[in-house]
Amino acid sequence: MSKMNELADFMQDSLIEASANYKNDLRILPDAKVMKMGGQSINDRGRSVVFPIIDEIVENAKKHDIIITTGGGTRARHTYQVGIDLGMPVGVLSEMGGAITVQNARMLQMVMAKHGGIFLDHLEFEKIPLFLKLGCIPIMPGMPPYSFWEDIPDQGQIPIHRTDCGAFFTAEALGAESVYFIKDERGLYTEDPKKNPNAEFIQRIHVDDLIKEDLGDLIVERVILEYLKRSKFVNQLVMVNGMEKGALTESLAENPTGTVIYK
Repeated sequence: MSKMNELADFMQDSLIEASANYKNDLRILPDAKVMKMGGQSINDRGRSVVFPIIDEIVENAKKHDIIITTGGGTRARHTYQVGIDLGMPVGVLSEMGGAITVQNARMLQMVMAKHGGIFLDHLEFEKIPLFLKLGCIPIMPGMPPYSFWEDIPDQGQIPIHRTDCGAFFTAEALGAESVYFIKDERGLYTEDPKKNPNAEFIQRIHVDDLIKEDLGDLIVERVILEYLKRSKFVNQLVMVNGMEKGALTESLAENPTGTVIYK
């Protein structure tokens, strides 16, 4: 029995040591550019907004390995509202919201099909390197696959892990350094610029400082800030104004015009 205990202790020490050296582990696609296409901010605006962004993505895909995840948008918000009204538990809400992001991913894939856009389900995650090697642009639903196993939120019933988290987890799993969020504004301000035109734009901010600021409205899901603090590979979240032509190209060239949240 003592030998079994010694073996168990040895295995435990080995696991702790391996975990401590995790940053030296394999980075699958360190140069990949993982981006999230906003649902309400971009997709829901239709052709006039989506098509110019697609043109910019396709042009940049000639130089970068680009992976796109999609948001849920207005339909997801409506779905959550109906589900809450019917008394659905958080796991069911997560499953329902995820179905909307699949719809957006499929629409985006069909629009980008002639450019090599290809739809990937979560279960096909390991095929991403292959499709990039073939010159494709992988497009995935942004909702992480927690589904019925979604965490119970501290407040309310809306799942805390939504499409911004999905993009972040994708980048972290692949060993990428940045996540690009394509939305309809530049990023963070000291106050709501729609209410206070004198609000100051925040170009760069450390994640710890942003948490301390406790802004009433964030451009990304709040839980991501905690994940960024303890991430192994992702070092920054880059906000991109998809309404501004060339903003994505500048950001991919390491000259971001929107807010950068770094660790």
